[in-house]
This record gives sequence, structure tokens and C-alpha cells, in this order.
Amino acid sequence: MRGTPVAARGCILAAVIAAACCTLPVSRPGASVPWGAAALLAALCLVCEAVGRRFDPGSVQAGAGSFLPLLPAAAFLLPPPAAALVAAVASLAGRVDRPPFAARRIWRAAQLALTCCAASWTYTLLGGPATLGGVPDFPYALLPACAAALAFSLVLTALDCLILAAAEGQPVPRSWRTLLPRALGPHLVHALAGLMMAVLWRSPYGPVSALFVLLPMYLSCWVFAQYHREDAAHRATIRALVHAVDIKDTYTRGHSERVGRASVLIARELGMDPARLEALRFAGILHDIGKLGVPTRVLRKDGPLTPDERRVMELHPEYGHEIVRSIGFLDEARAAILHHHERLDGTGYPYGLSGRRIPESARIVAVADAFDAMTSTRSYRRGRPVPAALTELRRCAGSQFDPRMVRALARALDRHGWSGADTAVTADEAGAGGGGRARPGGARGARAPPGPARAC
Repeated sequence: MRGTPVAARGCILAAVIAAACCTLPVSRPGASVPWGAAALLAALCLVCEAVGRRFDPGSVQAGAGSFLPLLPAAAFLLPPPAAALVAAVASLAGRVDRPPFAARRIWRAAQLALTCCAASWTYTLLGGPATLGGVPDFPYALLPACAAALAFSLVLTALDCLILAAAEGQPVPRSWRTLLPRALGPHLVHALAGLMMAVLWRSPYGPVSALFVLLPMYLSCWVFAQYHREDAAHRATIRALVHAVDIKDTYTRGHSERVGRASVLIARELGMDPARLEALRFAGILHDIGKLGVPTRVLRKDGPLTPDERRVMELHPEYGHEIVRSIGFLDEARAAILHHHERLDGTGYPYGLSGRRIPESARIVAVADAFDAMTSTRSYRRGRPVPAALTELRRCAGSQFDPRMVRALARALDRHGWSGADTAVTADEAGAGGGGRARPGGARGARAPPGPARAC
């Protein structure tokens, strides 16, 4: 446990002592413990962990990912101390991916022992075991099972918040708001699967029949893992493309990610569907991907561009569209990449579209792009304050920008703000505070690149 903060060690020690107290009753003489069922459930947990690690090593959560559906079954079938013991034994044999390995394994075992014990006590106090005898009364049996799932989620989340606060200094309220909503749904599904296992276990067909519940659970987990693997591949593709742009045009490093965040703020304020929010985020991140087709000497030129060079620069939306047109998952983002430099009055590029002929996604990205360009400090000028940037956007609303998008951005910023991290220096030159080599003479400011300090 070397390297573990003192506060975290105290949390781990307290959890271990509490878990030991929970499991202590199984060692008393004459304790009524179904050791056969407990051993079988513990063995099943270990087998599920091994199988999950073999078929999908990257998706197994440390210590509980593969056998989590079995923990509610243990809570329903065993007395609380025995359920806690099964959870602890299975967790100690689980996989840990990051150091400190010993501390993480011990904490996870104690945490799941306490959580499983709390779920089992909740189930017992609500009369859950009585519903498993003979023909189960399912409408009533669901109540203690759902209550046990809620107890499982609450205790697990509380302990996670505690260790995050002790080890990493994360505020408990923020961790609670983030972790609990994510835990409730999966734990309810696992509890219902555990209830099915418990009913079959107590049926005339015995424990073997209960194993059939695991098959659809594993199939659903496999499908879910496939989805996450595909999503990770999509995000890796986006990161690679953005990194390529950042390398080529170092003056706007970080700009793409901030435009993506601002686009999502606008879209969320407009009440767009969550699926469209993701498309808008991709559009904002990739709006300048066409710069890969612009000669580097034009992108990094000191001083103003010639008319021919400006015409080359204005081709970057079309280049960007060509680059991403075959990437199916980008969907609505492609239109935003192609048209984010169009203007409402029809004087933009590349096609001179006007008004509602400009796709909605492009009108959103245009406002987000101009806002970040004005508020970001670059090596050739300082960024403007957020109120000044909003004033400029309002001045250009109706001619360059969609007034509806400008109003949505203003409302979103009033509600959520725009942190200092969002407006950080976007170049790595010394003049921008980035610590790199400055441009000679600072001539870059005369160039008036796309996304200037004035919107129109």
C-alpha cells in the first residue's frame, strides 16, 4: 500500500474492519449457514471472472465486472454474513489493472462485502426470503428485490465517493451526483437477474437451472462491450484527426475541442435530442479538419494572405467534407463541417448559402467557432472577455450568425459559465504563455485568419 494517501489508508482500514464485523457471525458455533450454496456461488463468481477476462479482458472491471450479476443472487439466497463472505472471497481473487494493486484489491473486497451485506439485510427485512418458498409471489417478490438493488447502489456509491474524496480529493457531492445515476440502472437489472436465479435455485430443478440465467446476461454484456469498443474506436479516430490538425496548425491547438464543447452547450440549450448532441460535438471538434489539405506555408504564414492564398484557405471546408464523407458515424457532422463558414446574408463560403438553407448544425458550429476564436488568447493577440465576445456576436446576428444560436449560447453561458480552462492559450509560443518559440515580429496579427477577434 506504499504510495496510498494516509486518508485513503484510513478508509480502507475502516472498511476492512466493518466488513470483518459483517462476516463474523458465520464463524459462531451453530451458525445456520448453507455452506454448500455459499461455496457454489463463490466458485461461480471465480469462474465468471476467469471467463470474462479470457473473452474480453479490456471490459472487465477490477474486482467485480464479470461476476456482479451473481452478487444479488447471493444476497437473496444466503444470510447477510454469508453473502458478504462470498462477495469478499470473489473480490480478493478479482483482477486489478492499476497500482496500488494490494490497496485496490483489499478495498474492493471490503466494499463489495459491505454492499452485498446491506442488500441482503434489506431483502431479509422486507420479507424477501419468504417469497422464494414454493410458488413465488412475483408481484410482491419484486419489491424486496428492487429495494435490495437500491441499497446496493446507495452503499456502493457512498463508499466510492468516500474513497475518491480520501484518495483524490474529489468533492463528495459532485461524485455522488455523477456516480449514483450511472449505478441505479445496471444494479436494478442485475438484481432482477439475481431474483430469477434465486427462484430457479429454490425450484425443484435446483442450482443447475439457475445457471441458465447467466447465459443471456453474458450475451447482453458481450453486446454492450462490443458497443463500447466501437465507440472507443470512433473516439480514437476523432482524436487522431484532431491531433493531425493541431500538429499542422499549432496556433489553434485546443480550439477544436472547445468549439465542440460550445456547440454542445448551444445544442443542449435548444433542447436537441441527445443523439444530435454527440453529432454536434463531433462537428465542432472536426470543423477545421480540412486544414490538412491546406499547404502548411499558408497556414503558418507571417503577415496577410494574398488573394490566391485566401482562396486556398477558403477551400478547407470542402477538403474537410471530403476527408470525413466516408466516415459513417459522423452523420450530421459532415454538413456542419462543409457549411460552418456560410453566412446568413449569403456572403459566406464555400457555396454562398443564406438563411435557412444553411444546415442548422452549421449555424451552431459557426457561432461556437467565432466565440472561441474571440475569447482565446493566441500568440498574435490576446483573447477578449466573454461579455465582449457575446456583444460582438449579437452585433453580427442576422447578417453572419443565426440570432437564435447566439441567444442560446448566451443563455448557456449564463447558466454554466465558460471556465478559464476553456479559454486557455491555444498556441505553444512564448508570446502566448505556452513556453515555445515566438514568431518573429508578431506579424501573425496582420493576417486576419479565419475566426478573427472580430466576428464580422
